[in-house]
Amino acid sequence: MKRLGVWLLSSLFAASVQAGTASLLFAGDLMLDDGPGRTIAAGGDPLAAFDDIFKGVDYRIGNLECPVASGGKALDNKIYTFRADPRVLKVLQGRFDAVSVANNHAGDYGKAAFMETLGHLDGAGIAYVGGGRNLSEAHRPLWVERGGLRIAILGYDEFKPRSFEAAARQAGVAWSEDSHVVRDIRAARRAGADVVIPFMHWGWERESGPSRRQRELARLMIDAGADAVVGGHPHVTQGADLYRGKPIIWSLGNFVFDGFAEGPTRQGWLLRLQLDKHGVASWDTVAAHMDEDGTPTPEHGARTPCGRRGQAGIGLCTTP
Repeated sequence: MKRLGVWLLSSLFAASVQAGTASLLFAGDLMLDDGPGRTIAAGGDPLAAFDDIFKGVDYRIGNLECPVASGGKALDNKIYTFRADPRVLKVLQGRFDAVSVANNHAGDYGKAAFMETLGHLDGAGIAYVGGGRNLSEAHRPLWVERGGLRIAILGYDEFKPRSFEAAARQAGVAWSEDSHVVRDIRAARRAGADVVIPFMHWGWERESGPSRRQRELARLMIDAGADAVVGGHPHVTQGADLYRGKPIIWSLGNFVFDGFAEGPTRQGWLLRLQLDKHGVASWDTVAAHMDEDGTPTPEHGARTPCGRRGQAGIGLCTTP
């Protein structure tokens, strides 16, 4: 097991140079208001400790857990609402190629702020998935072309309020309706995707493992043609499983987020996937620990899930 961890961490996740392979990184919740926002406004950089890891992969995706806007009005029917200053996007540029906006905080300041967020992302050169100006755009795959592969990323939210859902002529997020998810996965395959990965916002907060609903939906997505399933939202990591040889990472937990006491809610994972035309060749997770201001640093020596194609079960690798 130790040799497997060293092999994965030392050789597979340098930027892909071989034709027909690509490496992707997924991060959990990026909440850039409050503590992280104050850090950035003061000239700090909450992502600096992970620069070498970001540079070591071909494409990076995170979950943007807040609108990024100067306008809008906080919804009065939510306990917590977030809105980050547009200047925070400078810390994402050059590190994250794309973000998912399919989450329960994307609409915290209303449709106008959501639309403003999409405009700021466009201006910063950061792609987005799981939301848009209408239903069709919200369900559109994020197409990633690296190493000769055509990769489709899909983003969905299934945590209330559903009022954030996009409609035919209404901006919002892609809601995780089973029939729509299956349709989108199959459509991406027909459109020429070599690899399809849904990025889910699901599950119950602070639960240590996946719910029955998560398990059923993950299997449905893989049966429909997904090569891996990546999840977030519960504010804690939830482990990983294999189904039909395809990895399911139930929750990556938080990555940049303050307001939590010391414990599982301050732990998160970065997920690295090595892809080829057959799907996921290998993968690992890198442990991160957040301080009280929401700034993460690598948790050196932590043992977290990893695996490779053909492996009978989930292994453990050590964060360098």
